[in-house]
Amino acid sequence: MLTIRSTYHRLHICPPILAATVAVLICWGGTARASNLVIAGAGDGHGVGMSQEGALGYAEHGSSYRAILSHYYTGTAIAQAPAGSRVRVLLGAKVHQIALETYVRGVVSAEMPASWPLAALEAQAVASRTYALTAHAGGSRFDVYADTRSQVYRGVAAETPQTDAAIAATAGEILTYQGRPAITYFFASSGGRTENVENAFPGAQPEPWLRGVLDPLDRGPLHSWRLTISFASAAARLGGLVRGSLRGIEVLRRGFSPRIVSAYVLGSRGRTLVSGPELAARLGLYDSWAYFSVGNGQTITPEPDRSGQSPATSPPAEAEPAPTGPQGGAQAPGGGEANAAGGSAAG
Repeated sequence: MLTIRSTYHRLHICPPILAATVAVLICWGGTARASNLVIAGAGDGHGVGMSQEGALGYAEHGSSYRAILSHYYTGTAIAQAPAGSRVRVLLGAKVHQIALETYVRGVVSAEMPASWPLAALEAQAVASRTYALTAHAGGSRFDVYADTRSQVYRGVAAETPQTDAAIAATAGEILTYQGRPAITYFFASSGGRTENVENAFPGAQPEPWLRGVLDPLDRGPLHSWRLTISFASAAARLGGLVRGSLRGIEVLRRGFSPRIVSAYVLGSRGRTLVSGPELAARLGLYDSWAYFSVGNGQTITPEPDRSGQSPATSPPAEAEPAPTGPQGGAQAPGGGEANAAGGSAAG
């Protein structure tokens, strides 16, 4: 059974990201030989399901919302939510029961800029509606949080003419897999590839509709990125994962994207196994799609990566034809920065 988790929330601090296992050594010979850890990465979010920036790209290239959804959620079909569906939302300390369509009207513009093309907003509406019906964050007490722990709900304040039009055009529509509602994770930017759910969420079981796909039209502001962290700061951020003094990070395995799945934090008194998502969260990375080098003055030295997927050898996100299908409505004015997605605002 798939464990329900939050969608990705684009925060202005570094969120947890999913990753595949890979080994990267940060230093040699037992002592740090460089003052900085240089990290080249891609994407913004956990990488599972729909990339909001990718949905924007497909919408701008004329794809319908149905084609966008079928691209990111493999093998799913559109169906109607049960009549009279309501969502139990935790607001403060109180649980509110809200009609499904009313709830979605308070979510879409909190997760994706209302200025984006209609097809992208329609895809977000269906994903958010389905997520609300498949998430059980509070067990028997409530379904979703109103914040980034699930997906952001802002009530009437989030309603706009553009997002209301997208919700009306997809009224009641949800995604199913083999006749059952399918959890629809989403996130901000894929970096060019999405990820298999089991690689992104430690302990999750594989799901056929949550498989990594090429995402060539994702071109968000964090499609690729580069960070530099002092070695001392890296050691402090890793905290209790370091046994003794920090000597390096050994990446063991990567996923499809290739996000880090697992790695060792190497210390003078031993090593600690860590998942890619936790490593990314501890270091404050945008995503667990990351490659490490050490910087010493003007010299940047790439570190070994035992996954066999170095930046030079990892398969690129080759271009592929945009999904085709019936238009999901006229294209709205483009652009705008993406919100926190996958459970939080895209822009």
